[in-house]
Parts: sequence; C-alpha cells; structure tokens
Amino acid sequence: MALIIDVFLLLFLIASAIGILRARHLFAMAMMFGLYSLLVASLFLLLDAPDVAFTEAAVGTGIATVLMLATLAATRRSSEKPRSRFSPSAMIITLLTGGLLFYGTLDLPNFGDPNAPLHTEMAARFIEQGQQDTGVPNLVTAVLASYRGFDTLGEVTVVFTAGVGVLLLLKRRRKPVVRGRSNAR
Repeated sequence: MALIIDVFLLLFLIASAIGILRARHLFAMAMMFGLYSLLVASLFLLLDAPDVAFTEAAVGTGIATVLMLATLAATRRSSEKPRSRFSPSAMIITLLTGGLLFYGTLDLPNFGDPNAPLHTEMAARFIEQGQQDTGVPNLVTAVLASYRGFDTLGEVTVVFTAGVGVLLLLKRRRKPVVRGRSNAR
C-alpha cells in the first residue's frame, strides 16, 4: 500500500512540475509551486523525515508562496510569462546535472536496509552513548539538538529568516512617494 502512495505522489509531483513549466500566468505558477512543495513535504513525511517535512511545508508551501504572491502584487505588471524558445544548452546542462545527482546516489544503501551503517553502527552508538555524550536524558532531543545540531540550527535559521522577510514585506508602505510628480490629472 505504501508503494502505491509513493508512486501516486511521485507521478503527481512530476505532473505538477510539468504544469509549472507549461503555465502561462505567474499567479497560477506561484500556486503550483506551493502545491509542488506540499507534495515534496508529503514525500519527506513518507520517508520518515518529519522534521524536514515540517520545514519544507512551512518554508516551501507557506512562506515561499506568500513571498511569490506578494512579489506579484507589488510589481503589478503583466502576469503572463513570455514564450521562450527551446534551449539545447540548458537541456544538456539539466540532463548532465541530473545524471551526476543520480550517480551520486548509487553508493547509498537501499532504503530500509537493516544492514546499512546507520542501523548497524550509528543507531547502537546513539542508544548506548547518547546520554553520556550529550548529557540529555531524552534520546530524540539528544540526536536533534546535539548530534544534528548544525542541521537543526540551519533549518530554524531558514524558517526564522523567511518569517522576518514576510513580516518586512507586509509592513512596508503600499505606494512609494515620488517627488516631482503630480497625481492630479
């Protein structure tokens, strides 16, 4: 059953990415980016990474979508993107980068492999020495706050920075005052 959900989410993710590329209106594109990010957060949750899923949902789905919509409201220009021609060099760079990323995953152990180093070495070390190493009685807190401290700090910094950016956008004045121009017609 989990495989069916994974495949369904992956197909929906691909369809939304194609929809983003084919969208002509910037508003629709911004909303589809939010949907794409929500699907990625769902996949992270299915991969048993709730902290990453929460950060993706908060930053990608929430704050990034609000920033894109605020930018569209602030610019008030044409909401259609210009038609662009196919660029072979961009396609080659994209395929090369994708191939390198795929090649980088070939040495990873299979998902859920009980003989993976994470399960045979690291988990046992965290359970046996976690309290002595960190001084924290809760094992989950010890892993997140001490062993993965820089990762957690980075996630919190991203969420905080995005939140401050949204607050600054919402606080600014609506219309800038232009000197030397008369508003009367």
